[in-house]
Amino acid sequence: MPPASPPPSLEEATAYLESLINVEKRPDWPYRRFSLEPARALLERLGDPQRDLSILHIAGSKGKGSTALLAEALLRGRDLSTGVFLSPHLERWSERFRIDGEEVDGPRLAEAIGRVRPHVEALHAEGPERAPTFFDATTAVALLLFQEAKVDHAILEVGLGGRLDSTNVCVPRVTCVTSIELEHTDRLGTTLEAIAGEKAGILEAGVPVVIGALPEAALRVVEQRAAELGAPGFALGRDFHYEVWDRGLDGSRVRVVDGALDVTFDLPLPGPAAPLNAALAIACVGRLVPRPDDAAAWVRTSLDRARLPGRIEVLDREPWVVVDAAHTAASIAALARVLEALSIPIDFVISISADKDAAGLLPPLLRLARRVTLTRAEPARSLDPSEIARIAARVAPEVELQVVPNPHLALRAAREAVPPGGALCATGSVYLAGIARSVLADRDAGARVAVTRPRSPHVSD
Repeated sequence: MPPASPPPSLEEATAYLESLINVEKRPDWPYRRFSLEPARALLERLGDPQRDLSILHIAGSKGKGSTALLAEALLRGRDLSTGVFLSPHLERWSERFRIDGEEVDGPRLAEAIGRVRPHVEALHAEGPERAPTFFDATTAVALLLFQEAKVDHAILEVGLGGRLDSTNVCVPRVTCVTSIELEHTDRLGTTLEAIAGEKAGILEAGVPVVIGALPEAALRVVEQRAAELGAPGFALGRDFHYEVWDRGLDGSRVRVVDGALDVTFDLPLPGPAAPLNAALAIACVGRLVPRPDDAAAWVRTSLDRARLPGRIEVLDREPWVVVDAAHTAASIAALARVLEALSIPIDFVISISADKDAAGLLPPLLRLARRVTLTRAEPARSLDPSEIARIAARVAPEVELQVVPNPHLALRAAREAVPPGGALCATGSVYLAGIARSVLADRDAGARVAVTRPRSPHVSD
């Protein structure tokens, strides 16, 4: 075993992680080159911490992080200790690693990275086939933290795909496939069936799988894989159900029926995806732990305090300032549906990742737009904003466009330009959502909102 390195600062520790090969940020890295072998070798050197954990493993094109955080809220509502591994982060590295509902503090995270580092370097010395990547290392850090905290349950969000994702080194107690869309087609395949096959790679023999609202072609693939493995499948619309009675920027009133559980509750999260993700979380946790006798009260109490940063998040109301990490066709459409109910001019700041179809993502937003600022949130992964502007000009020539490559400047200028009675929305990528939360958040305004909670416009189903 290599000698332990001196405890690093958080800045040193995260800089080291970022120096590793980050295949998620390299479009030139073919998916076929991904391998679980480095992650397995790294965890073996660390004593296989994943074997000590009860794990909920969540894959999907969208909704993974939201479902993970809602499942965390439900488990915490039972006074169970939790670990949650998310990716990517919005503002701070520590957001990726949560224990008992809180981000892991900087010194604790840095110390864990420092203990993983010598093992990563030892494997790199053995050759490229054994060299752990960035995501291998962050997954190992999360599992080590959760093992040492002796959490009752760990929740792992898949980073990319599923079958070859670093998190797929675990043997979970429950798996979940939230959704399937055409995304990462350069790596996961160009059909819904191919992408579903990669997501279904997290299924395990005999392990229950909760299945979300999948297109029929994708659903067939996931259910066939479940049948091959003898994995009990619980599908939305067949084995559990949800309905929404009211929806707006203040949240929704939701009914979920899952077996003997029939509960109606107020969910303080905007957007049409939130009730769906809450239903998935309820179904997942229901297969992970026994439900209490007062299950309905438990759900109401647990989810009443749920918060999902960067998911149609309202930062201010005078003017409206909304941040959303939407980056797929379905999530962009859901955001547009919520914003349309405001019935006021919308200014946008948009950044889109290089592997996304800008021409397919822009129309729902441009139909609502008064003014659009195009920017570049992540230099290595984002499209050139001038290219996005050319596409936007073809789609909506009547909309005022401007290009500001620096996202911080773009956001500040856009906030200043919002007219009275207007609204600003920053969206198109997770990277932009993180920057926008930092640049646009008015903490005092947020406190006022929490106290006054005025009714927002109703959005019908």
